[in-house]
Amino acid sequence: MFFETLAYAAGQKGGGGSQGLIGLIPLVLMFVIFYFLLIRPQQKQVKRHQEFIRNLKKGDRVVTNGGIHGTITGLTDTVVTLEVADNVRIKVSRNAIAGYSREQSAQTQ
Repeated sequence: MFFETLAYAAGQKGGGGSQGLIGLIPLVLMFVIFYFLLIRPQQKQVKRHQEFIRNLKKGDRVVTNGGIHGTITGLTDTVVTLEVADNVRIKVSRNAIAGYSREQSAQTQ
């Protein structure tokens, strides 16, 4: 009886090699789906934001991650000086700039 069980287990192990590969297919498909739906779009968004940060210039109206709207009056490699009101200037990190202010587009129309 012991030898029959051992022979059965050996037969299962030997014939299960192709089933092991078939079992990996859903995992590979899930990774591919996650890559195209989550990872790749996030990488593109990060690249766009880095390009935006590099192209900042004086006079741009921007908004920070904290929601502060202002006009850029000074730039360094890591710091942006924003004028948020008449003669009121604050310094924020370049990475804290979220995007262009919507007020800018409203003023130009």
